[in-house]
Amino acid sequence: MAQRHLDPTAGPVPADALAGYLRAQATEFLRALRLHRETGAGAAASEGSVEAARALRRAARRVSGSLHTFQPVLDPDWSEAMRPELAWVSGTLALEHAHASRLQQLLLALHRLSGAAPFPPQGPAAGTTARTAAPPLPRDRPAPAGSAPAAVPAGATGTAPGRTGTAPCDTPAPADGTPGTTDTAGRATTGRTAPARATPVTAGAAAVRTGTVTVGATDAPGRGSTATAAAGPRGSALAVAAGGAVPAPDRGNLTVGAAKAGALLDRQLTLARTRAHSTALQALGSSRFHAVADKVAVLASEVPLSPAAAGADLRPLADAARDRLTDAVAALPLLTAGSPYNAEALIHGLSPDPAPHPQDAPWHQVRLLLRLHRYALEVVHAGRHPGSLLDAGEALDRHRDAAEAAAAAAQAARTPRIAPATAYALGVLHADQRHEVEAARYAFQRCWQKEVIGTL
Repeated sequence: MAQRHLDPTAGPVPADALAGYLRAQATEFLRALRLHRETGAGAAASEGSVEAARALRRAARRVSGSLHTFQPVLDPDWSEAMRPELAWVSGTLALEHAHASRLQQLLLALHRLSGAAPFPPQGPAAGTTARTAAPPLPRDRPAPAGSAPAAVPAGATGTAPGRTGTAPCDTPAPADGTPGTTDTAGRATTGRTAPARATPVTAGAAAVRTGTVTVGATDAPGRGSTATAAAGPRGSALAVAAGGAVPAPDRGNLTVGAAKAGALLDRQLTLARTRAHSTALQALGSSRFHAVADKVAVLASEVPLSPAAAGADLRPLADAARDRLTDAVAALPLLTAGSPYNAEALIHGLSPDPAPHPQDAPWHQVRLLLRLHRYALEVVHAGRHPGSLLDAGEALDRHRDAAEAAAAAAQAARTPRIAPATAYALGVLHADQRHEVEAARYAFQRCWQKEVIGTL
């Protein structure tokens, strides 16, 4: 049980404080609703409508949470009828944002696990020659797929059957200023005639300096497959002997499995987001939502208090919300969560049951109770609450997001007839998100032990 730090000099908080808080949140709800209608919310929602929907959810959550915590001083029939409707509004509007943020989190994790840039830039169109190619790329990034190689100095490329060494795309032009040309096969040349054969040292050094080799036939542009050349000790020695530096391994592109996994997740979550957007639009135009908006408009001017509200003190009700939170936190395995890399979140990772992890449910419940406690403090302290509660809430938000992202990766891995490489990438992604769950638990444990307990 957490220790209580009550202010003995603080006086009672009347019900008028709750009435003023509810009126302010109802006004914010109506303002966000008007902004949402003005900005438009068609098939492609604008940034203003997205922000308005977020403000609608925020106001609806605060009103609903306050009705739950301070129900004894409110009209029971009105509050019992209002709470589920506000929860429906908040939940319906949250689905689209949840799918969008989940997709972004999973795609960023895929690129991070692959060692690639978050979103590689698109290259020029296929068939582009050396003269019309884009500006030079850095040495640690390969040329865009389908573009012709840049000009190569004479003797820098050794030609072998079925294998062509390509120089970096920022290789300087020949010293004599001879313009580059393009042969009939679509390959860029320098205007000079390269030797028919190159010594092994020259060919090996060129391969190490470029970091890439094109394997397969190159008679047609874009037919060859580019792979990263692993520079071993012998290759490093050859590069040093040739006067070139050994670059870091290039990871500018996703592997085949990771790319297919990203495409699968994109299809599934984009479809879910589109459906959630359509559901939200239908909900905002329904008679049910109009009835909720009418009740909120009445709430902005008049709060239906119960007869017991006269002379009532809101502090005991806020303390009860805090006690429920501390009891729920006491049931969490904080001792285990306080040990980094405990791998507790990976248990049941290979379970065939598609249901969410049962160990996540108590943490999600603590997240909801922490939110109710924060809203109660806003009522009692006129909109103010300790900043440490925000840190704890953010840790539990990361926990929820990572748990749902891991579930989405596991659901995608159950897709029939996917390639083994795709399934492997999704399995690695699932394990990574479960590690994020573990990290969020560790962060919450530290925040709760060091900051939150001292402020309650």
